[in-house]
Amino acid sequence: MAHDDLQSFQPGQLLARGAARLLASYGFASVEELVPTRGLRVDLMGLGPKGEIWVIECKSSRADYQSDNKWQGYLEWCDRFFWAVDDSFPTELLPLETGLIIADAYGAEVIRMGPEDKLAAARRKTMVQKLATTAARRLQGLRDPDMGLDWG
Repeated sequence: MAHDDLQSFQPGQLLARGAARLLASYGFASVEELVPTRGLRVDLMGLGPKGEIWVIECKSSRADYQSDNKWQGYLEWCDRFFWAVDDSFPTELLPLETGLIIADAYGAEVIRMGPEDKLAAARRKTMVQKLATTAARRLQGLRDPDMGLDWG
């Protein structure tokens, strides 16, 4: 991707890109804008090398964070939860009992590890299947965009 291609990204998408690079460096595969259940859409979900599932919510501004009233609903769908923000974000707004990642379009760094709250086996299986299915459908959609299916 050329640098100019980043101009079309929204600020939160740039944060997700950097956070996804961080996850990849830890051996995670990730999917952006994944729907764990009806009414929720996480910015980035990662599946780790030991089956761990992390959710990362990307916030580009104070207003973006303050308008998010669904984030606590994401906690039951992951082993660890993180916020990804840029280095100018007022991090004192973010709850201390959540993880913190500082990111930009090119990378990210974990500042505070989110506490671990392991998923139940059945929930983990559901989420692994959802991650795999979503990723595979999106890849198929790139290869064959004329299929006309909603790839979620």
